[in-house]
Amino acid sequence: MTDNESAVLLRHRSDGIAEVVLNRPDKRNAFDDVIIQQLITALENVDADDNTKIVILRSEGKHFSAGADLGWMRRMADNSRQENLDDSRELARLMNVLNHLSKPVIGLVQGAAFGGAVGLAACCDIVIATEKSSFCLSEVKLGLIPAVISPYVVRAIGERQARRYFISAEVFTAKQAQEYGLVHIVCDDVDAMEARCNEMLQQLAMNGPEAMKAAKDLVFAVSHKPINDDVIDDTAHRIADIRVGEEGQEGLSAFLNKRKANWVPEEE
Repeated sequence: MTDNESAVLLRHRSDGIAEVVLNRPDKRNAFDDVIIQQLITALENVDADDNTKIVILRSEGKHFSAGADLGWMRRMADNSRQENLDDSRELARLMNVLNHLSKPVIGLVQGAAFGGAVGLAACCDIVIATEKSSFCLSEVKLGLIPAVISPYVVRAIGERQARRYFISAEVFTAKQAQEYGLVHIVCDDVDAMEARCNEMLQQLAMNGPEAMKAAKDLVFAVSHKPINDDVIDDTAHRIADIRVGEEGQEGLSAFLNKRKANWVPEEE
């Protein structure tokens, strides 16, 4: 496939932003095993790229993603248990790669985000949606369960809401998604979402890239753990290490000398 024919586009911008784009608007950006592999490859590429500071996950067309492609589900229904297990492990790998990406990830959600697409949103660090966005964990309607996305969705919306929506397959709104913690910012429309994304990009550009990576790792390190001596000691080591590191030294020097740190972009 050429870039234009690919179901997943990878766009590198000059300002250190990379966009990973689902590009199947005619299929509501539904994904299958091939697209899952393309997403994994794109995400691993941006993670390894030192020039990329921030990642945007987005989709072309009216909808973020309808989740699993119907043709793929038909094929899986005819596959052996081992083939289904292999497929499921690759989707689980996609979620894990996205969730633990070392760069900040902004997810832009317009229209529908159904099934596995809710998992993609839950794995992003910051999610911006439009008022008309809708979400649905629709698997039980097909006699299935949202298995491999469940660890991320439950962490995003909590056990109580997960018990409701995993079982009911109700559609919930962007405002509800914001109340539950899945979405951070709700905008009037797509144009407003793009503007808010640009504001967030400017905000993140002010921050040390290595510090943002370390801050993300910090959340994983302390989340759901008791505040015991091990956690206390680990956090003390983390701040000591970053203070004496190159970026920490530059940030502290810039602050104390009332100048901009060297990672802050020049004003145009």
